[in-house]
Amino acid sequence: MLKVEKPDYRCVIFDCDGTLVDSELLGHVALAQELQALGITETAESLCEGFRGARLQTALDALQIKHQVQFNEAFVEAYRQSVETLFAERLQPIAGIHALLEGLQAPRCIASGGPLTKIRQSLGLCGLSRYFGDRLYSSYEIGSWKPAPGLFLHAASQMGVEPAQCIVVDDSPIGIEAALEAGMRAIWFTGDRRDLFPHSQVDRFATMAEVGAHLARLLGQDEGMTPDC
Repeated sequence: MLKVEKPDYRCVIFDCDGTLVDSELLGHVALAQELQALGITETAESLCEGFRGARLQTALDALQIKHQVQFNEAFVEAYRQSVETLFAERLQPIAGIHALLEGLQAPRCIASGGPLTKIRQSLGLCGLSRYFGDRLYSSYEIGSWKPAPGLFLHAASQMGVEPAQCIVVDDSPIGIEAALEAGMRAIWFTGDRRDLFPHSQVDRFATMAEVGAHLARLLGQDEGMTPDC
C-alpha cells in the first residue's frame, strides 16, 4: 500500500474582521448610518449579509448602482471615522479567540482586507496585538482583495512558507474561496450562520473551541488548544 504523507502545516493565517474580532456587524452599522445621512435606507444586517468580507469599494459600487448615487472621498472618510468610533465604544474579541491563540504553537499572522490602521486598532482594543506582532498583511499594501488569492500568497511568502503549508481561518465565503485558490487548507468559522459553500475541502466550525481543537489535530498538537472557551 502507498503511504499517505501527512500535510506539513507550518503557519496559520487568520482573517481579522469577524474572525478575531466581532466587527463585521459594527462595520456595517457605520455604513448604514452614513447612508442614512444621505437619505438612503439600508439595514446593517442586510449590508452584512450582502458584503461580509468584501472590499469596501465593492460594496460602494453596488450601492451606487442600486441607489443611483455617487459616493465621494468625504463619504468614505466619514464612514471610516464612524467605524473607528464604534469600534472604540463596542468592539469585542470573538468568544474563545484568546484561549485559542494562547495555546497555538505554530507561527501565525493576519491577512485582512482592511487597512493596517484598522487592523492595529482592532487588535489593540481587544488585547490581541501580542499574539501577532508585526505579522500583519493588508490588501491595501499589495492591491489584491479576496476572493483573489494574492493576499494569502503574499502572507505565506512573508512568513517564509509554501502555500500548501498554510492553514487559513476565515469567516467569509470569499475568504475561504481565496484560501482554496491559493492552495491552502481552509477552516471556515461560521459562528451561528448557515452560509453555504459547495466545496468538500472546507472544514466548518461554529465556535473557536471547535476551530482550536481542529487546528490542534492538523498541527499534531494533542494538548493546549482545547480549553473550555
